[in-house]
Amino acid sequence: MFNLSQDFTTIAIILVALGIIFWGYKRAKPYGEIGILAWLQSLSLMTPWLAFFVLLATGIYLNLIAVILLLVISAGFYIYLGNLIRKKAENQINSDILDKLKKELRSTIEEKEEENSETLAKNKPSNIKENQFPIKIEQIQPDFTPINEDDLKEIKSIFGIDTFFITETIPYQEGVILKGNLRGEADSTHQHLTEKLTLKLGDKYRLFLVETPEGKPVIIILPSTNDPKSLTLAQKNLALVLFLATIFTSMEAIALLLGFDLVGNWNRYQEVLPLCIGLWIILLAHEMGHQIIGAKNNVKISLPFFLPTIQIGSFGAITRFESLIPDRTVLFDISFAGPASGFVVSLTILLLGFVVSGSGSTFEIPTNFFQGSILVGILAKLFFNSSLQSESVAVNPLMILGWLGLVITALNLLPAGQLDGGRIIQAIYGRKTCRRATIGTLIVLGIVSILNPINSLPFYWAIVILFLQRDLERPSLNELTEPNDTRAAWGLILIFLSLTTLIPITPSLASRLGIGMGF
Repeated sequence: MFNLSQDFTTIAIILVALGIIFWGYKRAKPYGEIGILAWLQSLSLMTPWLAFFVLLATGIYLNLIAVILLLVISAGFYIYLGNLIRKKAENQINSDILDKLKKELRSTIEEKEEENSETLAKNKPSNIKENQFPIKIEQIQPDFTPINEDDLKEIKSIFGIDTFFITETIPYQEGVILKGNLRGEADSTHQHLTEKLTLKLGDKYRLFLVETPEGKPVIIILPSTNDPKSLTLAQKNLALVLFLATIFTSMEAIALLLGFDLVGNWNRYQEVLPLCIGLWIILLAHEMGHQIIGAKNNVKISLPFFLPTIQIGSFGAITRFESLIPDRTVLFDISFAGPASGFVVSLTILLLGFVVSGSGSTFEIPTNFFQGSILVGILAKLFFNSSLQSESVAVNPLMILGWLGLVITALNLLPAGQLDGGRIIQAIYGRKTCRRATIGTLIVLGIVSILNPINSLPFYWAIVILFLQRDLERPSLNELTEPNDTRAAWGLILIFLSLTTLIPITPSLASRLGIGMGF
């Protein structure tokens, strides 16, 4: 329990904090909605620390994972509010500009009316009535379309009643949104309109066929200057540094797997090379899958930014698209090819490791270890059978290597943001579903991090997704054409296999299967 002095100090700090919050609200209120959002943004940064202090003062202690999770949630809320403030500010600026232009137009028209009235007073025809043609200011709207009039006319000329019938033109960023009615198949219509646009204006503009939140098709025209950019020299250097770091961490991880620390035993580097090469074959198979299918569809993919880790050598890599994606089918194919290649290579190495494991193997692991994965545990049961009822089992290191490869692949298949799994979900189900899947994945990773703080993988990936990969992939040129059912089925199967790789076997299932001691 706290003494009187401690209680007074605690109450004083809480009152001061509440006073600051109330003072901030009073200052923000006159600025309207944007001011309140800015106040909430600052409050989101204060809340975790205030909550931690209050809980600590009442004798409730949070572990490190819970504290960091609070910070991550507050940071995410802070980012969300920041984006919301920017949108509100842009709308406010546009509204202010519009009001200013209306005032200027009103002033100009009033001056003209005064001049005209003076002229009419002198030479007023008897057959013209006053105010016969009133001018309504509200009907005069300034044109904010940055596309020049000649180009806009050329763009509109490519549309017709047999392709896309335009009903409304709306300025959008550096381009224009064309609302209307789609009169043909999305795929053929988009291809036809794109070809006509290229014939008219060359490579100057890009034509996007997308859906509104209400599910209605619209055309967005943007200049080609908005296309994705290639990596800068600094980014390429960063990719190289991460590549070299991953070489080291993969060698160190393999050395630890073999029972020694490479840092203090560099003369034993040859012992880790065979398995390290195997790990890099898995990683390169994944990246080559992306690159090959990307090249096949004329989509440029950036150099991979590998994620080094001592735990398993590498968590895979982050890549960017350096050109626009034609449609969601191409997005699926590229996103699927990488993890599918990595999964096949990893599974092959895993099965080979099971086959060559036996009495001659000098590498032993506890049988309870196989309870860490549904997929690997079931495969181990098929190969080892009753051997899993003992305390440990002799395995070939290839089995562990294959398992590591499956874990790396599975982590990249989490259905979130710009991870391969997120891109697959976006390709199959669209952006709205992918956004929800991303939020759900972050929530699950956060819960698992709290319930199992010993395993840092869920928390690490929650951080990676939140700060590096949370955004969705930019829309394809044709967002309406979905992957066929066969592709969707293969994508969901791959994600399912990845989840069975990451999800451990429950004690009851392990008992029924006879995996590990204590069943």
